[in-house]
Amino acid sequence: MDDEGACRGCIALCLEDGTIHRFRSKYTVLATGGYGRAYFCCTSARSCSGDGTAMAARAGIPQEDMEFVQFHPTGIYGPGVLITEGARGEGGFLINSEGERFMERYAPTAKDLASRDVVSRAITLEIMAGRGVGPKKDHVLLQLHHLPEDILKARLPGITESARTFAGVDLTKEPIPVLPTVHYNMGGIPTLWTGEVVKPRAGDQNTIVPGLLACGEAACASVHGANRLGANSLLDLVVFGRSCANTIIFNLARDGVSQPELPANAGEASIAKMDGLLHNNGDMPTSILRGRMKEIMQKHAAVFRVEGLLQEGYSLIQECLADFKRIKVHDQSRIWNQNLVETLELENLLINSAITVKSALERKESRGAHARDDYQERDDVNWMKHTLAYYEPGKDTVTLDYRPVHNWTLTNDVKPFPPKKRVY
Repeated sequence: MDDEGACRGCIALCLEDGTIHRFRSKYTVLATGGYGRAYFCCTSARSCSGDGTAMAARAGIPQEDMEFVQFHPTGIYGPGVLITEGARGEGGFLINSEGERFMERYAPTAKDLASRDVVSRAITLEIMAGRGVGPKKDHVLLQLHHLPEDILKARLPGITESARTFAGVDLTKEPIPVLPTVHYNMGGIPTLWTGEVVKPRAGDQNTIVPGLLACGEAACASVHGANRLGANSLLDLVVFGRSCANTIIFNLARDGVSQPELPANAGEASIAKMDGLLHNNGDMPTSILRGRMKEIMQKHAAVFRVEGLLQEGYSLIQECLADFKRIKVHDQSRIWNQNLVETLELENLLINSAITVKSALERKESRGAHARDDYQERDDVNWMKHTLAYYEPGKDTVTLDYRPVHNWTLTNDVKPFPPKKRVY
């Protein structure tokens, strides 16, 4: 980012040989995925460390609606590997320690096919009520072995294999141990439908950050609201990825491809920061601090949230950010330094965690995937608005602002859908 707030390119590290590259670009698209790895149990790939959102946050760009974290109700207990709702669509159902199909109690009509947040909360309630299974009574079971074996082989071959590999379960004979697992981040870098990143300024809520676009889980075009529907992650990536491309093509055709030279010192701060981490004389291993963060997020900002837990969680994450200054990268080499990469990713995860907990703490209602046990109703009068969270580097604090929700469509052919209470 230059002094005028425009994005001029990026600095990249080549893992293969340790070289650092500076890319000058008229347009940069962030499509770095979510930050599910901030939690103990998640379905995300190891690379989902919130790098794009954290980079934008450090550059002074607010992150939007980060309190809305979707938990998929059925991740394999332990590794968190996803068991798709297609398993329940084929006739599978959830049971507690008493062998009861408990979803009939929480969603009498939809039952096991209710939305993800409803099923996740139902599982959590069963565990909190002491009806979980296992030695710690901390998960439930997904039963599929009542289905014919040929159906399981034909329609759920991947699930059959995952259950065998990650849970040691023969799907034709026994149920799968499952637990709600972080699956998707609805929040992210605020964008327009064009993919262009916005940063409110001087009363204009849609001030564009020149040269910067975002799409996919890293972005928040807010098509998901507070709770993503199944398969809509493809919309985030495919539709808005194409929109980013169309925007760039249109702008280049209009303005031309020429761009000014970068300042001679462009990117030096990034290199100095990485070098400082590599040679920091600390005593805190990356893995230890990462484990602390994950446990804090899983306990304090998971399916159910209350004021006290969130406040404590925010303080604990701030302590983790402070302890990051004591980080120790043991591998001093430049070639394929995974220790350094994981340390860089940890800082990004900590920033995303602080923003998530602070945003959840201040939203005094329940909406979509954000369920407050102390504010159980949705409050459209006071909270029908987007959260904007600003991270302050150095201070490691988060300040909040808000922007209005767009209650209109981009065409007269489709009328807006007014909000209404979701019932089952």
